[in-house]
Amino acid sequence: MPIYEYECKACGHRLEKLQKVSAAPLTDCPACEADELARLVSAAGFRLAGGGWYETDFKSGGKKNLAGDAAAASDGKAPAKKDGAAA
Repeated sequence: MPIYEYECKACGHRLEKLQKVSAAPLTDCPACEADELARLVSAAGFRLAGGGWYETDFKSGGKKNLAGDAAAASDGKAPAKKDGAAA
């Protein structure tokens, strides 16, 4: 179940509420009891980690192809040296 953030437009009170995705948004402010609560858009509280698309697709420069380097290492092939020297 996700945690939703709410803010009261009348008094500015902010709160978080653990709710089902299918649950109706809250409307009554617990601080001032006005019918002015609005659900806020906020960042997710998790990070996708590992060798998946998230870690490899958004890298820049030399760090971009982490999955390709791991695949080459598992095949027993060493990555080519930049100066052209043999391993």
